[in-house]
Amino acid sequence: MEKALNKLMENTKQQFAGKTLVVGLGVTGMSVVRFLAARGESVAVTDTRDIPPGLDELKENYPDVARFLGGFDERAFVSADRLVVSPGVPLSEHCITQAIEKGIPVIGDVELFAQYVDAPVVAITGSNGKTTVTKLLGNMAVESGANVGVGGNIGTPVLDLLNKGHELYVLELSSFQLETIESLRPVASVVLNLSEDHMDRYQGLEDYARAKSRIYHNAETEVVNLDDEQVMKMANPLRQIGFTTGRVASDEEFGTCDVEGQTWLCHGPEQLCPVDSLLISGKHNIANALAALALGKAAGLDTAKMISALQRFGGLPHRTQYVAEIGGVRFYNDSKATNVGACKAALYGLHKEDGSKAVVILGGDCKGADFSELGDVLAETCRGVVLIGRDADEIRHIVPAGIKSVSATDMPDAVSHAAELAMPGDMVLLSPACASFDMYKGYEHRGDVFMEAVRGLQR
Repeated sequence: MEKALNKLMENTKQQFAGKTLVVGLGVTGMSVVRFLAARGESVAVTDTRDIPPGLDELKENYPDVARFLGGFDERAFVSADRLVVSPGVPLSEHCITQAIEKGIPVIGDVELFAQYVDAPVVAITGSNGKTTVTKLLGNMAVESGANVGVGGNIGTPVLDLLNKGHELYVLELSSFQLETIESLRPVASVVLNLSEDHMDRYQGLEDYARAKSRIYHNAETEVVNLDDEQVMKMANPLRQIGFTTGRVASDEEFGTCDVEGQTWLCHGPEQLCPVDSLLISGKHNIANALAALALGKAAGLDTAKMISALQRFGGLPHRTQYVAEIGGVRFYNDSKATNVGACKAALYGLHKEDGSKAVVILGGDCKGADFSELGDVLAETCRGVVLIGRDADEIRHIVPAGIKSVSATDMPDAVSHAAELAMPGDMVLLSPACASFDMYKGYEHRGDVFMEAVRGLQR
C-alpha cells in the first residue's frame, strides 16, 4: 500500500481541471456532491450498490449528475479528471489503482476540505477514544467562546462544516480518511493510541500505523501518548507535547500528580483539577481528558475554561455515560457494551482502589458468548449482579461465590434492585455484555430506559 500511496500523492499535487468522479455515495459522497456542485464543478457518482444511501437526495436535488451504480465501471474512472473516494472504499479497488497508475489524482473529502479550509484545525485519531476526545475538545472550545465546527468521522462531514464562520475546526479522522490527505496542516494533531483494527483492509499493524501516522504530517504541534510505544515512534520530538496517565516528568507534559493524598490532572507543575472532580471515570478517560487539554493548549484555548468544560462532561451517550449520583452512589450507562470484552473494560476502567465496588446489570441476548472470563473481573470489582433478559440464566452460573445476584423482570426493577445492593461510594453500572434485541429496539433504547429508571429514583 505504501508504494501506491506515494504514487497517489504525486498525482494529487497536479492542478485540477475537469470532471470529478465521486466514488461511493452515502453521507460523505453526498457532502462532496453538494460542495462541488455549489462551486459549479462537473460531477459524476459511482457506487457498487444499486440503491446507495443518499440516492433519493441525489436524484431530487442533482438530477443532472451522472450515476454509475451497481458496480464499478473502469471506463467511468479513466474518463474522470479526478476521483474523490469515500472512506469506506479501499484504495486497493482495481479501478482506483488503475486510475492512480494513469496519473489521475485520487483524494478524499478531508483533502478537499484542506484545500479550502478557512480556520485552524485540530485533528484527532486513534484506535479508541477519538470520539470522546473530539466531543470533549469541542465542548472546551465552546466554553472558551470559540465558534467551533466539530465533525469528520462523526456527525457532520467535513465539507459541510465549511463557510459557517467557524474560528476553529475539531475533526475526528479515521485511518481511511487519513490515507488520502496531503494538504492538511493542523494546528495540533494526536494519535491517541494504537491497537489492531481494520485488519481486513490493512496488511498488518505496521500498515495500519502508517495510515494513522499521516495525521502528524505538517502538524504544528504533535500531541503524543507517552504510554503507547507505537505512537511515540510516529512523532517528531521537536514538535511534541506529551501526555501520560502516570506522574508528570517535565514542565511540558500533561499527566497526574499527588496533592495532599488526591490525584490531580497536571500540566508540568501546574495543578489543574482533582480527578475525583470529573464525572467521567476510569484510566482510559483520564488519558482522554489529558489529550483534550494538550490539544486545547496547542490551539490556544483558555485553561480555566477547558477545566470547567471537562468537569461538566459526562461522557458519550451509552458509553460509560454518567447519569446521576443518588445517595452517594454514581449511576453509569454503558448500554453499548454488547459483548463480554466491553463489559470487562468498563468494570476495570471504572474500578477504584478505595474499597468501593460496583453493582452491574447484566443480561439480554448473549449471542452464544462464553461468559466464563467475566468471573474474575466480577470477583475483583463487584458487590452485586442484577440479571435481566432472555439469557440471564446463561450468566448466573459464572457469578462468583460471595457476590450477591438477583433477577429482575425489567429495567426499572433492575435499577431498583441495584440501588438496594449498592452502598455509598459504590457505582451502579448498566454494562450488559449482551445484545438488546430480546427486550429493546437497540442498545440506545435500552440505555434510555435505564436512564429514565435512574431518574425515577430521584423523584
